Amino acid sequence: MTDMPVQRSEPHDGGVAGRLNWLRAAVLGANDGIVSTAATVVGVAGVTNAVAPILVAGTAAVVGGSVSMALGEYVSVSSQKDSQEALIAKERQELAEDPDGELAELAGLYEQKGLTPGTARQVAAELTEHDALAAHLSAELNIDELEVVNPWHAAFASAAAFAAGAVLPLLAILLPPAEFRIPVTFVAVLVALAITGAISAHVGGSSRRRATIRLVIGGALAMAFTYLVGSLLGTTGIA
Repeated sequence: MTDMPVQRSEPHDGGVAGRLNWLRAAVLGANDGIVSTAATVVGVAGVTNAVAPILVAGTAAVVGGSVSMALGEYVSVSSQKDSQEALIAKERQELAEDPDGELAELAGLYEQKGLTPGTARQVAAELTEHDALAAHLSAELNIDELEVVNPWHAAFASAAAFAAGAVLPLLAILLPPAEFRIPVTFVAVLVALAITGAISAHVGGSSRRRATIRLVIGGALAMAFTYLVGSLLGTTGIA
């Protein structure tokens, strides 16, 4: 008696892709918080070693960036939600007005995927009997009525991710003695970017090395440039 091959358990839940997208968005939001706040506080530190101006600028960067991220995400996801709801309403109306035509359309979609006409018709009929709207949304539009995006969730998640990332450079530049602030901030930020770069690459299934190098180099250039600008403004007496 031969043993049956063990079938690996693989995720087929349609929500998996959505959760991965949320995770990727959270990592990218944290990256934005790290880089933009680090660039701000390092630029100010190029002008002065005083804690107060650095704290004020860093706090403003955290608050302003978080609000901006939340607003941008809310507007974007609201537009996506409106589109999804309009498509769902349209499909519901078509099912009410022409159920036979919609059944034929659904069967045709399954024929295009490789099923024989008879099998496609049977599958379409059974799915329609179970939940006609869900069947059409899935086959035609790849939409799940229960997973329509929530703009408020997206806004809060984006703001929280940005703020979480922004805390690191703010603490890194405020806690050490004045002479170590810049190097400690550079090291802390670049290490954090290397970690988030590896995480985002893992989530997206891309090269960790390339993603990490891009983020680290970009973050280093951002901080170096803003520090140089701050130093020049401080030297010339403009700031």
